[in-house]
Amino acid sequence: MSEQFDLADLKRRMQGAVAALKHELNGLRTGRASAALVEPVMVHAYGSSMPLTQVATISVPEPRMISVQVWDKSMVNAVEKAIRDSNLGLSPNVEGQVLRIRIPELNEQRRKELVKVAHKYSEEARIAIRHVRRDGIDTLKKLLKDKTISEDDEKRHVGEVQKVTDAHIAEVDQVLAGKEKEIMQV
Repeated sequence: MSEQFDLADLKRRMQGAVAALKHELNGLRTGRASAALVEPVMVHAYGSSMPLTQVATISVPEPRMISVQVWDKSMVNAVEKAIRDSNLGLSPNVEGQVLRIRIPELNEQRRKELVKVAHKYSEEARIAIRHVRRDGIDTLKKLLKDKTISEDDEKRHVGEVQKVTDAHIAEVDQVLAGKEKEIMQV
C-alpha cells in the first residue's frame, strides 16, 4: 500500500467544488430566463424519476420566458406538475405539448432571499474545499509517519496545499460576489 501525495489531484477536486458551485448558482433565478433554471427539475415519468431534459426540450425564446417542448403528449401533465412542485415559484401555461413559463420581476425581499441561498451554496463549496485540504494533509501526515517523506517535505507540501486551498476559496468568493451583484441589479 504505497500512498502518494498528488497536488494535481487535490487541485482537480477543489476545482470540482468550484464548478459545482457555479452550476448551483446558475440555477438561481435572477429575473432573467435561463434554461439552467428548470434543468434540475425531476419529472416522474415511465415509472421512474428523470431530469426534465430527458423528456423535453428547453429553450429561452424571450428574456423573461422559458419554453418547454414535451416530446411525449402523455407526459405534459407530469412535466407541468414537476415544475409547479419544484419550489422555484414558477407556474407554466400549457399550450398543447408546449409549456410557457413567464419569469416575473423579482422584488427586493426575494432578491435578498436569493442572496442568502447563494451564500449557503458558497459556504458548502468552501466546506468541500476544506475537506479536500484535510484529505491532502492527512495523506501527508501518513506519509511522514510511514517515513516515506521527510519532515521538511511534509511542511513544504502542507504549505502548497494551503496556497491551493486559499486560491480556490478566493475563487468561490469571487464567483459569489458576481452572482450577488447580478441578483441585486434592478
